[in-house]
Amino acid sequence: MSAASKAKRDDPDLDVIVFEAGEWVSYGACGLPYYVKGEIQSLEDLVSITPEEFREQRDIDLRMSHEVVAIDPNDRTVTARGESEVVVEYDHLLVSTGAAAVEPPIDGLDRDGVYTLGSMSDGKDLREYVGRARTEGTLNQPDSGPACRFLDDCNGPVGIVGGGYIGIEMAEALAGNGFEVHLFQRGERILKSFSEATSDAILDHLGEQDVAVNLNAEVEALAGGDGVEAVVTVDGRTPVEMVLVGTGVSPRTDLAEDAGIELGATGAIAADAYRETSHPDIYAAGDCAEAEHVVTGEPAYVPLALTANRHGRAVGRTVAGTPTEGGGIAGTAAVKAFDREAARTGVLDHQRARRVGFDPITETIDAKSRAGYYPGGSTVGVTLTADRDSGRVLGGSLVAEYGEGAVHRSHALVGAVTEGIGLGELSNYDLAYAPPFNTTWDPVLTAAKVLDGNR
Repeated sequence: MSAASKAKRDDPDLDVIVFEAGEWVSYGACGLPYYVKGEIQSLEDLVSITPEEFREQRDIDLRMSHEVVAIDPNDRTVTARGESEVVVEYDHLLVSTGAAAVEPPIDGLDRDGVYTLGSMSDGKDLREYVGRARTEGTLNQPDSGPACRFLDDCNGPVGIVGGGYIGIEMAEALAGNGFEVHLFQRGERILKSFSEATSDAILDHLGEQDVAVNLNAEVEALAGGDGVEAVVTVDGRTPVEMVLVGTGVSPRTDLAEDAGIELGATGAIAADAYRETSHPDIYAAGDCAEAEHVVTGEPAYVPLALTANRHGRAVGRTVAGTPTEGGGIAGTAAVKAFDREAARTGVLDHQRARRVGFDPITETIDAKSRAGYYPGGSTVGVTLTADRDSGRVLGGSLVAEYGEGAVHRSHALVGAVTEGIGLGELSNYDLAYAPPFNTTWDPVLTAAKVLDGNR
């Protein structure tokens, strides 16, 4: 929808047609965990622009409940099925088919009570589950303990499979509704794209919130009858009444592959700097496509909202007559876990950095979030990775109490990573200072000084 809106805005004479298989467009999927938790009251609150506004105010021919079943690059046509089948010719085509929730090889994924969170309808189902738990059972006093006090016939607590963004955010959402939460992570740490120090800090905080995190816990099955009753790992069996599977997403590429459009090394659709694919005038953007990483120069698959919007807008400008590059990606991301916030950007993994020719070094520091004499504040943990020889900043990871600036401080690191500057330059960034917000030397600047002195 970013591409459609920008193309129409730049060239109002364009005929812009959008096919959408589902019943929602232009919505904030990232807000779904907070809708499930109850902090966002209505699913419609997540909608940025309604279908009617796209049609009436932006003059976009939006066709809902139309699934595109074929692309013919030779005839330059798209075939879609709604109430009937339609074939539409195109001059330019954007494929933005998004991503689907990964279904890991676990027995029992089809049992009742097993959920994913990849769409608005998924969020609706989960919110309804939480609502039923609140209304159908006997709600005891708040101090009676967590979990299944909401259900008379409860089998036990709830399980989450996966310790990434969705897993962490949904742990907060479910625990916030009184459920006892058991999280199962296949690897040795949660949030594995963040630094080890950041992951450990979030892990410790989850424990403080009574979330039971099981590391190195390969889930073998979701056991039960018609409904799920237990999560089974090599270490044993944990009774549950519901399971959320949040093991990542994979790009939806079947439509592109059937049309002969090339995929990249990541398994997502390959595209050049202008988001054009292997077929002329066919573009790919969003969670179905890969992009160039600003540090490694290699294709990367990082399906996040800003990248989708930014690349869509670039495609809209290009087809309207102003060729525009979509820009690279740094893998910048943020997550909230109860009373903690964390952010990351760039390359933190030493093996990955070495593969592209860097000699990585890493340092983690803890610093105050505000002036020591100012009330409040806490500690900000900053992990910084750089190249030993050149001092080039490769990546960073930050963690702090919620509201103490870990995410906003990461923006300085995004600039450093994207521009390829060195630690000395970063330590001289003229960052804002006032006692309620910062120390004179921001924690990011301190981390740069420390790492520069140790290389």
